[in-house]
Amino acid sequence: MVKVIGAIIILIAATWTGFEASRNFSERPRQLRQLKSALQSLEAEIMYGHTPLHEAARRLSAQLPRPLSLFFEGFAKKLTDTETTVKDAWEASLKEVWKQTAFKQGEYEIMKQFGETLGRHDRFSQQKQIMLTLSHLEREEADAIDRQAKYEKMVKSLGFLSGLLLIILLI
Repeated sequence: MVKVIGAIIILIAATWTGFEASRNFSERPRQLRQLKSALQSLEAEIMYGHTPLHEAARRLSAQLPRPLSLFFEGFAKKLTDTETTVKDAWEASLKEVWKQTAFKQGEYEIMKQFGETLGRHDRFSQQKQIMLTLSHLEREEADAIDRQAKYEKMVKSLGFLSGLLLIILLI
């Protein structure tokens, strides 16, 4: 009886581990879509609303789910509360929130590069920079969807099957 209960616990734990490991594959495309939407909203705020950058970031933080809302909230606070450049505030906010996201190094570089140009140009040049960043994020999203299709189910199955293997080895 104890062996059966132990085997069930092992199987549940291994399966849960597989599902947790696969969650990153489904989170990344979702967060990339949210980030693209946020940049499009930022573009609209800059181009048509003539909204100051800190106010646009604050509005975005209210609209977005976590962890992106934390990023834009931190960015807005850094712009208003400290004497810093837009680039430094962007990078500091990016570093603070990055561990909480499902993004890869490629997205970090894209966002860091975008932060270097943010606030340095006129509205139309800024719009072009946003469009360039969106096209880079489109490419990353396609890669994320491809990886999700390839690996998500495999990682879930691997968790379950490794639990079965462990049970067989222990019995």
